[in-house]
Amino acid sequence: MARLTARKRKLTIAAASVLALAGVISGTVAMATQDSGGAPGHARGPSPDGRAGTPGIPSASVSRGPVSPEISHDAEDPGKVVNLTIDDGPDPVWTPKVLDVLKKYGAKATFCMIGPQAKARPDLVKKVLAAGHRLCDHSVDHNTAMDKRSEDYQRQQILDAQKMIEDAAGPGVPVLYYRAPGGAFTPYSRKLAADHGMRPLGWNVDTHDWQRPGTERIVETVEKELREGPTILFHDGGGDRSQTVAALEETLPWLKNQGYGFSFPKS
Repeated sequence: MARLTARKRKLTIAAASVLALAGVISGTVAMATQDSGGAPGHARGPSPDGRAGTPGIPSASVSRGPVSPEISHDAEDPGKVVNLTIDDGPDPVWTPKVLDVLKKYGAKATFCMIGPQAKARPDLVKKVLAAGHRLCDHSVDHNTAMDKRSEDYQRQQILDAQKMIEDAAGPGVPVLYYRAPGGAFTPYSRKLAADHGMRPLGWNVDTHDWQRPGTERIVETVEKELREGPTILFHDGGGDRSQTVAALEETLPWLKNQGYGFSFPKS
C-alpha cells in the first residue's frame, strides 16, 4: 500500500510539471504574438495594399495560398467600387502626375509595369508602393502577339518581368497580378502566372486612352461602360499621357459623386 501511494505521488508531480511547462510555452507564444503587433492568438494579416504587417512596410511573410489562373475582373471589396488599373509604366513624366491625381482624390490603383522600365526606375516603383498602390507584371517587351509565341517565350516574358519589378520594389514586396499585353493570355501563361503568385488580370472598361481620343471621349467611355464591370484600364506609359491625366482629374471626382469607392482586383 505504501509502495502504491509513493507511485501516485510521483505521477502527480510529473503531471504538474507537464502542466507548468505547457503554461510557460503558452505564455511565450502569447508574448511573441503581442510583440508582433497583433492581438493575442492572432497573426497580423495583410495590409490593404497587399503586403503583410505594418502598412507601407513590405514583408517577406506574405502567405496567400493557391492563386487562381482564371482572369480576374471583379473587385475584392463588396459594394459600389471600381478598380483603377494603370498600364505600361513607370514613366518619369506621367507616372508622378498620375500619382498626384490619385492622391488628390484618395484613390488607389494597380500599376501594371513593363519589366525593363521598372528596372530602370526603381524610385518610381517604390513611390507607387509608398502611396499604397499595388503592382502587376505587364511582361518584358509588351508583345501583344504573345499568345502566338512559344511557351518558352511566354515564360521568359512573364518571369523575367516579375523579377525586374520585384527587384525594383525591394525585398518581400509581392507582384500580385499578371496582365498580358493586349489581353493576349493563353492557358499556359495564366497557369504560369498563378503558379508564381500572380492572378491573371483583365479589365471591363477600356478607355482607349492610349489612342489619345481626347479627354472628353475618355471620360465618356468610363461613364458609359462602367455598367460592364468595375475594372477600368488607363495608361501612364507608352507616349504622351496628358489626356489620361486630364481625364482622371474629371473621372475620379465624378466616381466619388456617384457613390463609388476604390478597391483592388481580386487576387
